[in-house]
Amino acid sequence: MARRDQMHVSVTDWIVADGASDEPRYAISVVSARSGVHTATLRRYEEWGLLEPARTGNRRLYSEADIERVQRIRRLMNDLGVNLAGAAAVLHLREQVIALHREMEALREQLER
Repeated sequence: MARRDQMHVSVTDWIVADGASDEPRYAISVVSARSGVHTATLRRYEEWGLLEPARTGNRRLYSEADIERVQRIRRLMNDLGVNLAGAAAVLHLREQVIALHREMEALREQLER
């Protein structure tokens, strides 16, 4: 488990929307190599609903956004000591915060008109 003084995760790292492309283009072996996560682990993340790669037949294709998501999961687990269920909960809450932030911005724009 990570010590409290090792937990230097910025809140904006978790709230700011991803800028990565959603275009699926990478095979599971490429994602594994780039993220340092075994292919079996990536499949497990998919089973838990943490990743949803595109499919072409039996082949999984991942995007840059998927790779960033894997890295975010690893940071939660390695740096903060969160288990897989906890990482799923944190990522779900993050998505809700992002959606609310976008909604708030849209409402602000409407008020300024």
